[in-house]
Amino acid sequence: MDIYDVMRTTGAVRRFTGDPLPDDVLHRILDNARFAPSGGNRQGVHVIAVRDHSTREALAGLSETGARRYIAQKANGEGPWNPLHPMQVSPDELASTAVPADMTAPLLTCAVVLVVCVDLGVVAALDQDLDRIGVVSGASVYPFVWNVLLAARNEGYGGVLTTMAVAEEPGIKTLLGIPDDYAVAAVVPLGRPQKHARKLTRKPVSEFVTRERFDGESL
Repeated sequence: MDIYDVMRTTGAVRRFTGDPLPDDVLHRILDNARFAPSGGNRQGVHVIAVRDHSTREALAGLSETGARRYIAQKANGEGPWNPLHPMQVSPDELASTAVPADMTAPLLTCAVVLVVCVDLGVVAALDQDLDRIGVVSGASVYPFVWNVLLAARNEGYGGVLTTMAVAEEPGIKTLLGIPDDYAVAAVVPLGRPQKHARKLTRKPVSEFVTRERFDGESL
Protein backbone atom coordinates (compact mmCIF):
# COMPACT_ATOMS: atom_id res chain seq x y z
CA MET A 1 0.00 0.00 0.00
CA ASP A 2 1.04 3.60 -0.54
CA ILE A 3 2.31 5.08 2.74
CA TYR A 4 -0.22 7.91 2.67
CA ASP A 5 -3.05 5.45 2.10
CA VAL A 6 -1.86 3.44 5.10
CA MET A 7 -1.70 6.56 7.26
CA ARG A 8 -5.17 7.71 6.22
CA THR A 9 -6.85 4.33 6.77
CA THR A 10 -5.21 3.08 9.97
CA GLY A 11 -8.12 3.54 12.32
CA ALA A 12 -8.76 2.01 15.74
CA VAL A 13 -9.86 -1.59 15.17
CA ARG A 14 -11.84 -3.20 17.98
CA ARG A 15 -13.87 -5.82 16.09
CA PHE A 16 -12.08 -8.82 14.66
CA THR A 17 -13.03 -11.73 12.39
CA GLY A 18 -11.43 -14.45 14.49
CA ASP A 19 -8.90 -15.26 11.77
CA PRO A 20 -5.41 -16.11 13.03
CA LEU A 21 -2.42 -13.81 12.78
CA PRO A 22 0.43 -16.23 12.01
CA ASP A 23 3.76 -15.88 13.77
CA ASP A 24 5.60 -15.15 10.53
CA VAL A 25 3.28 -12.21 9.77
CA LEU A 26 3.55 -10.94 13.35
CA HIS A 27 7.33 -11.19 13.09
CA ARG A 28 7.27 -9.18 9.84
CA ILE A 29 5.10 -6.50 11.46
CA LEU A 30 7.47 -6.18 14.41
CA ASP A 31 10.56 -6.47 12.21
CA ASN A 32 9.48 -3.34 10.36
CA ALA A 33 8.08 -1.51 13.38
CA ARG A 34 11.45 -1.76 15.18
CA PHE A 35 12.86 1.00 12.99
CA ALA A 36 10.86 3.58 14.94
CA PRO A 37 13.00 6.27 16.58
CA SER A 38 13.79 6.33 20.29
CA GLY A 39 15.76 8.70 22.51
CA GLY A 40 19.46 8.26 21.81
CA ASN A 41 18.55 5.21 19.71
CA ARG A 42 18.58 3.26 22.98
CA GLN A 43 15.67 1.06 21.88
CA GLY A 44 14.24 0.33 25.31
CA VAL A 45 11.06 -1.32 24.05
CA HIS A 46 10.12 -4.85 25.09
CA VAL A 47 7.05 -6.54 23.62
CA ILE A 48 5.19 -9.48 25.15
CA ALA A 49 3.04 -11.29 22.58
CA VAL A 50 0.15 -12.89 24.46
CA ARG A 51 -1.97 -15.57 22.80
CA ASP A 52 -2.99 -17.60 25.85
CA HIS A 53 -6.70 -17.02 26.44
CA SER A 54 -6.58 -17.19 30.23
CA THR A 55 -3.84 -14.56 30.32
CA ARG A 56 -5.89 -12.34 28.03
CA GLU A 57 -8.89 -12.79 30.31
CA ALA A 58 -6.74 -11.61 33.20
CA LEU A 59 -5.64 -8.56 31.18
CA ALA A 60 -9.28 -7.82 30.40
CA GLY A 61 -10.10 -8.00 34.09
CA LEU A 62 -7.24 -5.63 34.92
CA SER A 63 -8.58 -3.21 32.30
CA GLU A 64 -11.90 -2.84 34.11
CA THR A 65 -10.50 -0.39 36.70
CA GLY A 66 -9.53 2.12 34.03
CA ALA A 67 -12.68 1.49 32.02
CA ARG A 68 -14.97 1.91 35.03
CA ARG A 69 -13.56 5.33 35.86
CA TYR A 70 -13.63 6.31 32.19
CA ILE A 71 -17.32 5.45 31.89
CA ALA A 72 -18.29 7.04 35.20
CA GLN A 73 -16.52 10.31 34.47
CA LYS A 74 -17.87 10.52 30.94
CA ALA A 75 -21.42 9.98 32.24
CA ASN A 76 -20.77 12.81 34.70
CA GLY A 77 -19.72 15.19 31.94
CA GLU A 78 -16.04 15.04 32.84
CA GLY A 79 -12.93 14.45 30.77
CA PRO A 80 -12.00 10.89 31.83
CA TRP A 81 -8.62 10.52 33.55
CA ASN A 82 -7.74 14.13 32.81
CA PRO A 83 -4.59 15.24 34.68
CA LEU A 84 -5.76 18.86 35.08
CA HIS A 85 -9.29 18.26 36.32
CA PRO A 86 -9.73 15.96 39.36
CA MET A 87 -12.49 13.36 39.26
CA GLN A 88 -15.80 14.53 40.72
CA VAL A 89 -17.47 11.11 40.72
CA SER A 90 -18.04 9.78 44.24
CA PRO A 91 -16.53 6.45 45.35
CA ASP A 92 -20.02 4.94 45.57
CA GLU A 93 -20.94 6.12 42.07
CA LEU A 94 -17.67 4.75 40.76
CA ALA A 95 -18.14 1.38 42.44
CA SER A 96 -21.65 1.03 41.03
CA THR A 97 -20.60 1.77 37.45
CA ALA A 98 -20.88 -1.26 35.20
CA VAL A 99 -18.25 -1.95 32.54
CA PRO A 100 -19.83 -3.06 29.24
CA ALA A 101 -18.38 -6.24 27.80
CA ASP A 102 -17.41 -4.47 24.58
CA MET A 103 -14.88 -2.35 26.49
CA THR A 104 -12.66 -5.38 27.09
CA ALA A 105 -13.86 -7.65 24.26
CA PRO A 106 -11.02 -6.71 21.85
CA LEU A 107 -8.51 -8.33 24.20
CA LEU A 108 -10.44 -11.59 24.00
CA THR A 109 -11.49 -11.64 20.34
CA CYS A 110 -8.25 -10.53 18.67
CA ALA A 111 -5.59 -12.93 17.39
CA VAL A 112 -2.83 -11.71 19.70
CA VAL A 113 -2.35 -9.06 22.38
CA LEU A 114 0.90 -7.11 22.43
CA VAL A 115 1.86 -5.72 25.83
CA VAL A 116 4.39 -2.99 25.05
CA CYS A 117 6.83 -2.05 27.80
CA VAL A 118 9.67 0.46 27.96
CA ASP A 119 12.85 0.32 30.01
CA LEU A 120 12.79 3.39 32.26
CA GLY A 121 16.52 3.01 32.72
CA VAL A 122 17.21 4.19 29.18
CA VAL A 123 14.53 6.83 28.49
CA ALA A 124 15.24 10.57 28.63
CA ALA A 125 12.44 12.29 30.56
CA LEU A 126 13.42 15.91 30.02
CA ASP A 127 10.14 17.09 31.53
CA GLN A 128 10.58 15.23 34.83
CA ASP A 129 11.17 18.43 36.83
CA LEU A 130 8.29 20.40 35.35
CA ASP A 131 5.11 20.98 37.31
CA ARG A 132 2.91 18.81 35.10
CA ILE A 133 2.33 15.22 34.07
CA GLY A 134 5.35 13.82 32.23
CA VAL A 135 4.89 12.98 28.55
CA VAL A 136 8.32 13.25 26.92
CA SER A 137 9.51 9.74 27.80
CA GLY A 138 6.67 8.42 25.63
CA ALA A 139 8.70 9.55 22.62
CA SER A 140 10.86 6.46 23.15
CA VAL A 141 7.97 4.00 22.87
CA TYR A 142 4.85 5.37 21.14
CA PRO A 143 6.43 5.85 17.70
CA PHE A 144 7.12 2.10 17.83
CA VAL A 145 3.51 1.35 18.78
CA TRP A 146 2.24 3.45 15.90
CA ASN A 147 4.65 1.70 13.53
CA VAL A 148 3.15 -1.61 14.67
CA LEU A 149 -0.34 -0.39 13.76
CA LEU A 150 0.83 0.99 10.40
CA ALA A 151 2.63 -2.26 9.58
CA ALA A 152 -0.40 -4.29 10.64
CA ARG A 153 -2.61 -2.22 8.32
CA ASN A 154 -0.18 -2.84 5.48
CA GLU A 155 -0.50 -6.58 6.10
CA GLY A 156 -4.29 -6.47 6.13
CA TYR A 157 -4.61 -6.57 9.91
CA GLY A 158 -5.47 -3.94 12.48
CA GLY A 159 -5.58 -3.09 16.15
CA VAL A 160 -5.86 -0.34 18.68
CA LEU A 161 -3.54 1.29 21.20
CA THR A 162 -5.20 0.83 24.60
CA THR A 163 -4.05 2.01 28.02
CA MET A 164 -7.00 1.07 30.25
CA ALA A 165 -5.06 -1.75 31.89
CA VAL A 166 -2.16 0.52 32.84
CA ALA A 167 -4.14 1.81 35.83
CA GLU A 168 -3.43 -1.65 37.26
CA GLU A 169 0.21 -1.79 36.18
CA PRO A 170 1.40 -3.68 39.30
CA GLY A 171 -1.08 -6.44 38.46
CA ILE A 172 0.14 -6.59 34.86
CA LYS A 173 3.74 -6.83 36.05
CA THR A 174 2.89 -9.70 38.35
CA LEU A 175 0.87 -11.47 35.67
CA LEU A 176 3.57 -11.23 33.00
CA GLY A 177 6.78 -11.15 35.05
CA ILE A 178 7.71 -7.60 34.02
CA PRO A 179 10.73 -6.15 35.91
CA ASP A 180 10.23 -3.19 38.23
CA ASP A 181 12.27 -0.80 36.09
CA TYR A 182 9.99 -1.25 33.09
CA ALA A 183 6.77 0.69 32.50
CA VAL A 184 3.75 -0.69 30.68
CA ALA A 185 3.07 1.80 27.88
CA ALA A 186 0.32 0.12 25.87
CA VAL A 187 -1.78 -2.99 25.44
CA VAL A 188 -2.43 -3.58 21.74
CA PRO A 189 -4.90 -6.19 20.46
CA LEU A 190 -4.18 -7.19 16.86
CA GLY A 191 -6.18 -9.26 14.40
CA ARG A 192 -8.05 -9.31 11.12
CA PRO A 193 -10.59 -6.45 11.16
CA GLN A 194 -14.22 -7.11 10.40
CA LYS A 195 -13.91 -4.04 8.20
CA HIS A 196 -11.19 -1.52 7.38
CA ALA A 197 -11.70 2.19 7.77
CA ARG A 198 -12.19 3.97 4.47
CA LYS A 199 -12.37 7.54 5.72
CA LEU A 200 -11.14 8.76 9.10
CA THR A 201 -12.43 11.99 10.64
CA ARG A 202 -9.72 14.37 11.77
CA LYS A 203 -9.37 18.12 12.21
CA PRO A 204 -8.04 20.00 9.18
CA VAL A 205 -4.45 21.26 9.37
CA SER A 206 -5.67 24.86 9.65
CA GLU A 207 -7.26 24.06 13.02
CA PHE A 208 -4.14 22.84 14.79
CA VAL A 209 -1.11 24.38 13.04
CA THR A 210 -0.13 28.03 13.48
CA ARG A 211 2.76 30.11 12.19
CA GLU A 212 5.54 31.23 14.53
CA ARG A 213 3.48 31.29 17.78
CA PHE A 214 0.68 29.32 19.45
CA ASP A 215 -1.66 32.24 18.71
CA GLY A 216 -0.21 32.85 15.24
CA GLU A 217 -1.99 32.66 11.92
CA SER A 218 -3.21 29.27 10.74
CA LEU A 219 -1.04 27.44 8.24
